[in-house]
Amino acid sequence: MKSYRKELWFQTPNRRELINITPSVEECLQESGVTEGLLLCNAMHISASVFINDDESGLHQDFETWLEKLAPEKPYDQYHHNGYEDNADAHLKRTIMGRDVTVAITEGQLDFGPWEQIFYGEFDGKRKKRVLVKIIGN
Repeated sequence: MKSYRKELWFQTPNRRELINITPSVEECLQESGVTEGLLLCNAMHISASVFINDDESGLHQDFETWLEKLAPEKPYDQYHHNGYEDNADAHLKRTIMGRDVTVAITEGQLDFGPWEQIFYGEFDGKRKKRVLVKIIGN
């Protein structure tokens, strides 16, 4: 059995962004040499997310609107966490969107359903954060 590990690093210019990382993850898969197995992709920071969905701009705006209704960024003083920081909303958004995804690898390809893509969700950007890609299989 083969094992592969790589970190992808992101530093977004905006506080919140959704980035399609599927091409980077597919590159990792090719580097790994695994043709049958599993791929784990997870955010290694508590205010960022990795999730699977459609790469459609209207949907991305819907995520932003929905998340902002559930956990609005401001006013900052609405959150107990916000004392020395102003990112309580980012922690909540990450919890909603999820930490990681697992994707089957079949015949050397990510075994996606129609329209599925992997996204990095940044909810407290402007600093360097990482995503772990771990692949195991044959």
